[in-house]
Amino acid sequence: MTTTHFDYLIVGGGMVADTASRGIREIDADGSIGILSDDVDEPYTRPALSKKLWTDDEFTWDKVPLGTADDTGADIRLQTRATAIRPDAHEVDADGETFSYGKLLVATGGKPVPLPVDDRTDGGRVLSFRTAEDYRRLRSLAKDLDRIVVVGGGYIGSELAAALVQNDVDTVLVHTGAVLGDSMFPPALADRFEKLFRDAGVEIVAGSKVEGGQADADGVRLQLENGDEVRADAVVSGLGIEVATDLAEQAGLTVDDGIVVDAQLRASVDDVFAAGDVASYPDRILGRRRVEHVDNANEQGKAAGRNLAGAAEAYTHTPYYYSAVFGVRYEAVGTLDSSLDTVEDWTDADHGVVYYLDDDRVVGVLLWNVEDARDAARAVLAEAETLTRDDLVGRIR
Repeated sequence: MTTTHFDYLIVGGGMVADTASRGIREIDADGSIGILSDDVDEPYTRPALSKKLWTDDEFTWDKVPLGTADDTGADIRLQTRATAIRPDAHEVDADGETFSYGKLLVATGGKPVPLPVDDRTDGGRVLSFRTAEDYRRLRSLAKDLDRIVVVGGGYIGSELAAALVQNDVDTVLVHTGAVLGDSMFPPALADRFEKLFRDAGVEIVAGSKVEGGQADADGVRLQLENGDEVRADAVVSGLGIEVATDLAEQAGLTVDDGIVVDAQLRASVDDVFAAGDVASYPDRILGRRRVEHVDNANEQGKAAGRNLAGAAEAYTHTPYYYSAVFGVRYEAVGTLDSSLDTVEDWTDADHGVVYYLDDDRVVGVLLWNVEDARDAARAVLAEAETLTRDDLVGRIR
């Protein structure tokens, strides 16, 4: 078995790998960087796959790749799946080859939650949605087929349903809530959110989980827990991810809802770091958490890369997350949970802020069509112990 050495080795080929490589280069201009990716594409901007590529004609495919190799000199090994990490030996096995490293970054992200469907089409009509290849496949189906079901009412599911219906696809959205968005938004806002989809022509099937189904050359039949059946030409899963911690666990890294890292993103063994969806880190405002959104991938990846190269800096960024559908953009910092108490502050019907409180302490801020207010939201969370309800109304505009 051949061995290749890299000063910095990154397992995972997503946006974290790109920003980590750039972070390394801010400190070390010459050290060798290797990226082991099981994707078929070099690192690319993932949010575009469910947003701009469907709705913005000026955002073309050439804007998707991030140019990691050209910009940083990283050696990217595509379709290369890591199978073992041996921290004591500073080695990683992948597809019959061994890679040795000086410092290692684990950025394995997660795998889409699959649908419980008997797929007799070899993926031709049943898709999960995570990669650029998944986007290309769904785009092809959207051109060739009439009716597509999206399963899942969260960020990805709602964005995919909006994308498909805006591209003249007969779209069905199946989700488990009573109203779309009701796990995140206060009741009246959830009603308004769902109305955006209904008004656009999305058929919403609420309140039941997909418990089985079958796909063949004639189409897809989904069985719901309530006994109903949904039929379409294809189905795409937008049910989120299962965090990919298997390699880390087998390597003896501490794992607890993600790879546990310290403020410098160091894992529990020497010379190993973790970042992105897979990392459980101590947020300076919100406490230990794991975040599956692009802002965290970009900022945490860069911080991890700098620390791989010796910067020894704490990761102090509190990330935000966002979604955009039907001309509405909402952003959030912290926890959005509709079971919490809320304070709503609307300047008009289309612009407002919702504060989420746990025992009268703000733990989350939703910005609904409110621009350039993320730092203000972070400030509210940082000062939460001293703020009363009366302090919140009018604070962010």
